Amino acid sequence: MNTLKEKIISETEYMLADIETAVRTNLNPHFDLVSDIAGHILFAGGKRLRPLLMILSAGICGNIKKNYATISSMFEYLHTASLLHDDLIDGASIRRGKPVANSIWGNSAAVLTGDFLLARSLSIAAKTGIPAIIEVIAEITEYMSQGEIFQLVNKKRLDLSEKEYMKIIKCKTAVLFRGACKTGALITGATKDKEAALASYGMNLGIAFQMADDLLDYTSDSKLLGKKTGADIREGKLTLPVIYALGQAGSEETDSKEPDSKKPDSKDLRFIEKIIRNKNFNDNDFNKLIELLKKYQGLSYTQKLAKDYVQKAKNSLDIFISSKTKETLLNVADYAMVRKT
Repeated sequence: MNTLKEKIISETEYMLADIETAVRTNLNPHFDLVSDIAGHILFAGGKRLRPLLMILSAGICGNIKKNYATISSMFEYLHTASLLHDDLIDGASIRRGKPVANSIWGNSAAVLTGDFLLARSLSIAAKTGIPAIIEVIAEITEYMSQGEIFQLVNKKRLDLSEKEYMKIIKCKTAVLFRGACKTGALITGATKDKEAALASYGMNLGIAFQMADDLLDYTSDSKLLGKKTGADIREGKLTLPVIYALGQAGSEETDSKEPDSKKPDSKDLRFIEKIIRNKNFNDNDFNKLIELLKKYQGLSYTQKLAKDYVQKAKNSLDIFISSKTKETLLNVADYAMVRKT
């Protein structure tokens, strides 16, 4: 994992440096409070993956210009806006190893700073002079908002389906990845088939990335993750590992072909349901939940499906000739599954 991460960083070091400068330079608020709140998350160790994907997508189309870093910064602002809003809605306490912004500056200031970042993204898009890019940013904002609303009204729903889960992660995560990659094609004037290929790469990568992120909530260390493990289930969010395990525990037969798989147990089902309903569970309860997610293949199923989407993302790049940029995009797809944060 470290080797792959180091390889990606080595290949994109100058791009990441330009992105970092652009994110700082283009924030440019009129009030220090906005800068303080936005900077609290923006400069707390984010990967800059979304702006990087935009620049790499431009590169695979054969052209990277210096000002692309400025354009790419709008995707980091969009992402940060969503985090500010999500943390407030979810009642989260920690983000990237720090107290959430609204716990320091209050809900109103955090929401308004998120709104500022959304507007800042549209301003940068408008300066490109390319209507299609403005449409991309507007579309991302619409989908992210609707995804958050859909997730909000469906919290703690024990019968949330895999299809509904997919709708949420496509809106909240994958659309932003797709938009970043599509914009990379748009700013270079790439052909429609290349634009579609990069949009497909971004969508599938975003889905895989979110599934991997949902796995980390049950498999990672809180210090590495930058937030408490089990945060999703405490916030009433049913992600795929839990959705699948619930289905298996409640069925008469599991779908698993594993030789050591066990038959469903109504006590297991009731325990998982109790955890979902009661956010004040202790560490022992959480550890038991993890064991049940393993028993009913919730973790392994999610991992397998995420790997399938990684492969779909990689296959989307087949129309491009071999290049260093293409290799980097393929490596980024693989990294989505092995990362620890």
